[in-house]
Amino acid sequence: MDPSEAAEQKEQKLHKSDEVRDEIGEEPSEPEQTPKEYLEPLLVKARAASQLLAPLMAKVKNRALLAMADSLEEATDTLLEANQQDIEKLEGDPSRSAFVDRLRLTPERIADMAKQLREVARLRDPVGQSAGFQVRPNGLKVGRVRVPIGVIGIIYESRPNVTADAAALCLKSGNACVLRGGSEAIHSNTAIAKILSEAAEKADVPDGAITFIDRPDRDIVIELLRSDRYIDVIIPRGGEALMKTVTEHATIPVIKHDKGVCHIYVDADVDLAMAQRICFNAKVQRPSTCNAVETLLIHEKVARPLLAALGPQLLEAGVEVRGCPKTCQLFSGAKPANDDDYGTEFLALIVAVKIVKDMDEAMAHIRQFGSQHTEAIVTNDYNRALRFLREVDASAVMVNASTRLNDGYEFGLGAEIGISTTRIHARGPMGLEDLTCAKYVVYGSGQIRE
Repeated sequence: MDPSEAAEQKEQKLHKSDEVRDEIGEEPSEPEQTPKEYLEPLLVKARAASQLLAPLMAKVKNRALLAMADSLEEATDTLLEANQQDIEKLEGDPSRSAFVDRLRLTPERIADMAKQLREVARLRDPVGQSAGFQVRPNGLKVGRVRVPIGVIGIIYESRPNVTADAAALCLKSGNACVLRGGSEAIHSNTAIAKILSEAAEKADVPDGAITFIDRPDRDIVIELLRSDRYIDVIIPRGGEALMKTVTEHATIPVIKHDKGVCHIYVDADVDLAMAQRICFNAKVQRPSTCNAVETLLIHEKVARPLLAALGPQLLEAGVEVRGCPKTCQLFSGAKPANDDDYGTEFLALIVAVKIVKDMDEAMAHIRQFGSQHTEAIVTNDYNRALRFLREVDASAVMVNASTRLNDGYEFGLGAEIGISTTRIHARGPMGLEDLTCAKYVVYGSGQIRE
């Protein structure tokens, strides 16, 4: 093996191990308590809190959410100081720029977190909602009402705002939450969770309703995944290493929020200006998010004019374009793509481009490389749009719109816990209603079964 190749492989292994630590946690370093000894008292308290939280009136929950929002804004300086401790561990490493962007807090982002809490307070409480009752021939009235799931465990990666969003949505839907953020954001998440839980308790929310796991070691995650006595569902948000760990160890039902390998197919019959605007927005507006586009599939009939306009615009914005041989022929600013580029979630200013002969080839590519997160077509052809919607499988399939719009707020949910790539219970942006389940309610007047 060439020495440079050996060095590169070593660097890739080191980088991969960094990703695993970010998503799952550090190896244990002789803790004073075992994972079970540490977790069990927290989970017992969360389970007890869930039973008190479920019947809590909406006005109490809303008052708590508003108090939590105020507390976040008041603690801006404290949060920025905590966040800087996390940032310092990653700054200076160009390969971690996407992590740093997701991790960084600013006064504006803290204000946005507070705004989201207030938005959740304004949303309709899903608990107790019903689609109606039917009267059976014997006079029995039967219906279903929404009730909290119970205790929700959420394991997530670097974005500190997830701590606030998850706590708010679980509280509003009557669930206790057990939050375990990535080890790379441990100081930020610990500070946010402490501020939120203290504000909530002062507003008459039961102690333990917002529980944060402040130990970063990996064995804590394993123990959490096996705590089916206390936790009703696990929601993991992260990359392949986290999903693999969850799949291997969970004894609790899981709703995955997996990676987003999102595609846009630009059809032959298309408004080129609209296609350019959509593709650029989907990649550049915030590239470190799961609904940013990672691969552009362009019909060969429009590839030359579209790349002539879009290619330089992407380069000017700092995007690295990795293209198939035809792409590189038509656009000199593109670098040759390798097989691994198709199917990769870059989470950075990198986009893969492939020129296809028709929509069938585009859809075949999506079936092979997509992660069933978000897929889009840009076209003027109504029938092809309908076919794309019908045949492409993803949590959201879009026509003439940026993939960045696959979002709970943009879809009118007010806020989201994340974008589920699981087929059972919830798929796509998970809002308040998705954090509840249903129970049957039956009104009788003395009926018995004959």
